[in-house]
Amino acid sequence: MDDLVTAMTPVLWHVVRAYGHDRQSAEDVIATTWLGFVRLHQTINDPRAVASWLITSARRGAAEHARKARRASPVEDEKLAAVLPDEESAEALAVLDDDAARLWRAVSSVDERCRKLLRVIAFMERPDYQSLSQELDMPVGSIGPTRARCLAKVRTALMNEGGGR
Repeated sequence: MDDLVTAMTPVLWHVVRAYGHDRQSAEDVIATTWLGFVRLHQTINDPRAVASWLITSARRGAAEHARKARRASPVEDEKLAAVLPDEESAEALAVLDDDAARLWRAVSSVDERCRKLLRVIAFMERPDYQSLSQELDMPVGSIGPTRARCLAKVRTALMNEGGGR
């Protein structure tokens, strides 16, 4: 759980802050997201869905918090427009979902070592190579080159699947 919190909290911060929340509001939304995860984690059947569950929960919490805050203190439309996220069209969302599915299929096609490395670094802005070295049982100096090779394998799988975008 500690590793999950360490890996996902920066991602959740990014998601929640995109809704224009100040630090205190963002902390509240993120804490509520983690609390919800602790309460409902057993309902997630696929361990690979945990990150998506957390991100979706954080988005919903941030949007709900923003709605409540707007009701409590009315503001000018121009100010509101600046803090609200741009709404994606249904077509754009479908393309994003398709791209995400293609990406994770490509990640699934590489060997276990690559999958593990890519999952760990996918959501970290600056991965701690020392911890990764211990967790993945590989020398610190080989993490970067291994990551590059793994990404090349994923890129090749994407190109083979559908020409890549």
